[in-house]
Amino acid sequence: MRITVDTDLCQGHGVCESEAPGVFELGKDRLVTIVQATPPEDRRSEVEAAVRYCPTHALTIIEED
Repeated sequence: MRITVDTDLCQGHGVCESEAPGVFELGKDRLVTIVQATPPEDRRSEVEAAVRYCPTHALTIIEED
Protein backbone atom coordinates (compact mmCIF):
# COMPACT_ATOMS: atom_id res chain seq x y z
CA MET A 1 0.00 0.00 0.00
CA ARG A 2 1.03 3.58 -0.63
CA ILE A 3 -0.46 6.61 1.10
CA THR A 4 -1.12 9.98 -0.50
CA VAL A 5 -2.33 13.26 0.95
CA ASP A 6 -4.24 16.04 -0.78
CA THR A 7 -2.63 19.10 0.78
CA ASP A 8 -5.44 21.28 -0.56
CA LEU A 9 -7.89 19.38 1.67
CA CYS A 10 -5.67 18.91 4.75
CA GLN A 11 -6.58 21.31 7.56
CA GLY A 12 -4.10 20.02 10.13
CA HIS A 13 -6.50 18.36 12.56
CA GLY A 14 -3.83 15.75 13.40
CA VAL A 15 -6.19 12.77 13.56
CA CYS A 16 -3.90 10.82 11.22
CA GLU A 17 -0.90 11.37 13.47
CA SER A 18 -2.83 10.22 16.54
CA GLU A 19 -4.12 7.10 14.73
CA ALA A 20 -0.80 6.13 13.10
CA PRO A 21 2.14 7.87 14.79
CA GLY A 22 5.37 7.45 12.89
CA VAL A 23 3.50 7.11 9.61
CA PHE A 24 2.06 10.64 9.70
CA GLU A 25 3.47 13.77 11.29
CA LEU A 26 1.85 17.16 11.66
CA GLY A 27 4.26 19.91 10.65
CA LYS A 28 4.66 23.41 12.02
CA ASP A 29 2.63 24.61 9.04
CA ARG A 30 -0.26 22.44 10.34
CA LEU A 31 -0.13 20.20 7.25
CA VAL A 32 0.46 16.50 7.46
CA THR A 33 3.70 14.97 6.28
CA ILE A 34 3.71 11.31 5.34
CA VAL A 35 6.79 9.91 7.07
CA GLN A 36 6.26 6.38 5.70
CA ALA A 37 4.55 6.57 2.31
CA THR A 38 4.72 2.78 2.01
CA PRO A 39 4.29 1.52 5.57
CA PRO A 40 4.66 -2.17 6.40
CA GLU A 41 1.57 -4.34 6.18
CA ASP A 42 1.43 -4.78 9.96
CA ARG A 43 0.54 -1.06 10.23
CA ARG A 44 -2.43 -1.38 7.85
CA SER A 45 -5.15 -1.18 10.52
CA GLU A 46 -3.66 2.03 11.94
CA VAL A 47 -3.32 3.59 8.48
CA GLU A 48 -6.85 2.60 7.52
CA ALA A 49 -8.15 4.21 10.73
CA ALA A 50 -6.23 7.39 9.95
CA VAL A 51 -7.75 7.51 6.46
CA ARG A 52 -11.25 6.68 7.72
CA TYR A 53 -11.26 9.29 10.49
CA CYS A 54 -9.62 12.15 8.58
CA PRO A 55 -12.22 14.92 8.92
CA THR A 56 -11.49 16.35 5.47
CA HIS A 57 -10.88 13.04 3.64
CA ALA A 58 -7.44 14.25 2.58
CA LEU A 59 -5.80 10.82 2.77
CA THR A 60 -5.92 7.95 0.30
CA ILE A 61 -4.53 4.42 0.31
CA ILE A 62 -3.38 3.19 -3.09
CA GLU A 63 -2.95 -0.56 -3.33
CA GLU A 64 0.24 -1.63 -5.04
CA ASP A 65 1.42 -5.05 -6.15
